[in-house]
Amino acid sequence: MTGMVPQDVYDLTGAADPRLSPDGRSVAFSVSRVDKEAGEYRSAVWLAPMDGSAPPRQFTSGAKRDHSPRWSPDGKQLSFVSNRERDVGQLYVIPADGGEPSRLTDLKEDVSQVAWSPDGTRLLFVSRVRDASYEEEEDKKRAPRRLTRLHYKLDNVGWTFDRPQHLFVVPVDGSTEPTQLTSGEYEDSHPQWSPDGKRIVFSSSREEDWDISPVSDLYTIGSDGGDPVKLTASDGGHDLPSWSPDGSTVACTYYPAIFDDPKHVQIAAIDLTSGERRVLTTSLDRNCSPYPELREPIWEATGHVLFTVEDQGNSHLYRVRADGTAQPERVIGGDQVLTGIDAAAGRIVHAASRPTTLSEIFAGDRQLTEVGKAFTEPRELMAPERFMAVSPDGTEVEAWVIRPAGFEEGKKYPALLNIHGGPFTQYGNRFFDEFQVYAGAGYAVVYSNPRGSSGYSEAWGRAIRGPVGGGGPGWGTVDYEDCLAVIDEAVKRFEFIDADRLGVMGGSYGGFMTSWIVGHTDRFQVGISERAVNQWVSMWGSSDFGWDFKGYIGAFLHENFDAYVNMSPSTYAKEITTPLLILHSENDLRCPIEQAEQLFVTLRLLKREVELVRFPAESHELSRSGNPGHRVTRFEIILEWLDRHLKSN
Repeated sequence: MTGMVPQDVYDLTGAADPRLSPDGRSVAFSVSRVDKEAGEYRSAVWLAPMDGSAPPRQFTSGAKRDHSPRWSPDGKQLSFVSNRERDVGQLYVIPADGGEPSRLTDLKEDVSQVAWSPDGTRLLFVSRVRDASYEEEEDKKRAPRRLTRLHYKLDNVGWTFDRPQHLFVVPVDGSTEPTQLTSGEYEDSHPQWSPDGKRIVFSSSREEDWDISPVSDLYTIGSDGGDPVKLTASDGGHDLPSWSPDGSTVACTYYPAIFDDPKHVQIAAIDLTSGERRVLTTSLDRNCSPYPELREPIWEATGHVLFTVEDQGNSHLYRVRADGTAQPERVIGGDQVLTGIDAAAGRIVHAASRPTTLSEIFAGDRQLTEVGKAFTEPRELMAPERFMAVSPDGTEVEAWVIRPAGFEEGKKYPALLNIHGGPFTQYGNRFFDEFQVYAGAGYAVVYSNPRGSSGYSEAWGRAIRGPVGGGGPGWGTVDYEDCLAVIDEAVKRFEFIDADRLGVMGGSYGGFMTSWIVGHTDRFQVGISERAVNQWVSMWGSSDFGWDFKGYIGAFLHENFDAYVNMSPSTYAKEITTPLLILHSENDLRCPIEQAEQLFVTLRLLKREVELVRFPAESHELSRSGNPGHRVTRFEIILEWLDRHLKSN
């Protein structure tokens, strides 16, 4: 039995997005896979009985991508999204007992965020609306793009200013074409029907200067259209709304800050009569919106709402009374990361992943699926071991180590310090292909959640704010100290780690930290900086929302130029002597390709050992959801670079 290798990306699978039938007896979910020959992702809708009385069965063909199953209110039909007949995902309905699906849309952009009307006659969804200029397919004949707003592009999406996202409804019987409910230059999302079917609540930014302030509000609109009515006060971020069963209250996620990052996302309840907002989760001192985003708070008949929470490398399910009369309580815990949740008829279903298992569906303690068994059984997947490190100022940092596959006592192994992105995210107790591939190649993997991470207290996440305004010291300060303390403790604690063969690597913020670390110490023999922020001054205007980092830094670029220069890894490039591999995607709009180019040019002029690898047609999400072939190639390049510098001698 061997560990995971790069080519195993083609065998990855998982069950996710579970949805309970209204009677709570059956669960629909999607199962993903990779089509190696086509170099594409595929998925199908599956069904399983909640009592485990029969094995799960594939319900749709899965020839392309069938996903997002949603039950009709009477449980007799399922809707789903598929690209089986078009290049983009269209909306379908199918009888729950089987049969041929009916296509309800023929749109030029993907359908997403689907919801059934309470009477089961209409479906609500969102889709982007293209400007007429897109009819011209030849780029050199298109008119120039004229911009008057920020937020005109988005990573992994592309241009947004001329194809904004809006709300639509369509009759389930297909008797008419979809009706567009909202319009304008705004981005409308996460719509939900009121219990009486007369109104729809959704999230949007529609104030006069909506594009230059990180604010989102909740709005309602009539289910047949009309003017949106604002429910919230533009004092933070309001997203993922859901109606109470009696229609009196809307629960949502609430980000209580404007240019004051990071803060914990809270769960709030908006009383529709008084307008009062009750924040329900402050006592947890945890982030109530794990990445990646799962779904809106789920109402129970008891007046409680269910939601997910990040906690020390895990994500858990919690319940809280919407009237604010009780503290939140944990419903599902453990060393795992939830990848989906739903509740109906007094039952709860969830999807979860653990470090050595792919995402599966569970009803309480009963595991309903084993879609990842064929992947995990023939491979030696390595479980993490938790340890604590102490930073120079006495701060304890939670960390983990994964031993190499085929581990032998008494043998020394090279080790890789991995640093997560964000920075306000966390490394979690879920299957992570990165760690398993490196372990499979004979490396010990060390990782942690240094200050700046989510999953801990809000003060922990805010420890690297600044350096402007006294909010904190900024990136590359105590987080840098925490990362070095973790690798030092790992070397001291685990005798199998070779202190003379260490690598450091990470993507996005982790790429920033890698570039920063090798510019401030020669502790590591090799580095890999991926999709990194290397030069804040240019990132400011070239990123899809680089200017929004005022919330971390404390000032806009034009308010404090020196702060941006001093916090840029490129400023310290002259000190980099560690061999550095720079990986970047050419269509990355979050940290644009120029970020890699700037550091590469400087290091080459300094005659340092450096290599730049550019992936065409990929975004910031390459390592997670990029083309499967590119993901395999990326792993192969990384391992060749590491082996060259850490195993050649």
